[in-house]
Amino acid sequence: MQAQPLSDDAPAFETLAIHAGQSPDPATGAVMTPIYQTSTYAQTRMGEAVYDYARTINPTRSALQDCLAALEGGRYGLSFASGMAAIDAILRLLKPGDHLLASNDVYGGTYRIFTKVYEPYGLQFSFVEMGDLSAVRAALRPNTRMVWIETPTNPLLKVADIAAIAELLSSHAGPSRTSSDRPLLVVDNTFATPYLQQPLKLGADIVAHSVTKYLGGHSDVVGGAIILNDETAYNRLKFLQNAVGAVPGPLDCFLVLRGIKTLPLRMERHCANAMQIARFLESHPAVQQVIYPGLPAHPGHAVAARQMRDFGGMISFVVKGGAQAARRVAEHTHIFALAESLGGVESLIEVPAAMTHMSVAGSPLEAHPALVRLSVGIEHVDDLIADLERALSLISI
Repeated sequence: MQAQPLSDDAPAFETLAIHAGQSPDPATGAVMTPIYQTSTYAQTRMGEAVYDYARTINPTRSALQDCLAALEGGRYGLSFASGMAAIDAILRLLKPGDHLLASNDVYGGTYRIFTKVYEPYGLQFSFVEMGDLSAVRAALRPNTRMVWIETPTNPLLKVADIAAIAELLSSHAGPSRTSSDRPLLVVDNTFATPYLQQPLKLGADIVAHSVTKYLGGHSDVVGGAIILNDETAYNRLKFLQNAVGAVPGPLDCFLVLRGIKTLPLRMERHCANAMQIARFLESHPAVQQVIYPGLPAHPGHAVAARQMRDFGGMISFVVKGGAQAARRVAEHTHIFALAESLGGVESLIEVPAAMTHMSVAGSPLEAHPALVRLSVGIEHVDDLIADLERALSLISI
């Protein structure tokens, strides 16, 4: 299904989060989108049914897809069983011999699917500092068909100028190639969410999400999404969604829709808490470095301030004392749960090198062993700071 495109007089984001794609159920008037827990649908005439088989289409999934498209300011949305399934579908737009240029700090699972799954099938990958436009320009090849950005990145929270890279890719098409031949610009918008950043409006072609994170927001669902404007690419991705079959179940879609309704409120608290915690960490004697785009010292602060509404709920920091000190801190918080993933209402802490980013160990993207990553939740910030203070006090400096 196609979402209605946003216009100048479209409802505000907060209103769209509650209502986009979610009209009252026509059969019952139910205000909440029903969970259509069915695998098939009765047809009155062969070949004329809107709904035939749930892998192909499901009303709950359609509501989520329309909502996501509206929130990102896109025409089309597609939902998948996980963020990695969404990434896999996007990579299937390429063919052997094509080159993909990616950020030199991407999620470990993204790096793994690039290098361990698709590289053996003939796709080419290289990684570059996306914050350096001259480096991006130099890394482009004649066969570059896709540029992959995370901004902010995971876990180093690097920031890329989406609009500037989109403009660069348009010029890369060159006079002998049409604009449609330029590399596709894909932005993984998981960390920022559409509430803080809308890449399509900045020139991106495709937006990807792990809806497991902030969009779901309650650590109770796994899912992925793709949002875009181009009809041809959408039709191909829609075909792949059905043909490969990595679709979310209706309950998963319902949970994400429910989570999205409070996304603006949650993101405001995530951001406010993160800023206060980043400032606390910045002044702590046991902390060597704090990485948060909201701090003026962050090299991408100016770009983030320009293209984001706020700076997000993710913080990374390096503790003094190395890997053992980082592990000690991560294992001795009480409110921050030692856990992978991010973006839920509860605060999480982890050491990427030993947890979420083990798949990049030994590669140029290897995480610093003393790096700690925080997913700052919506608890009272004083409790969160006190929790970190207790854990950091265990480090001998």
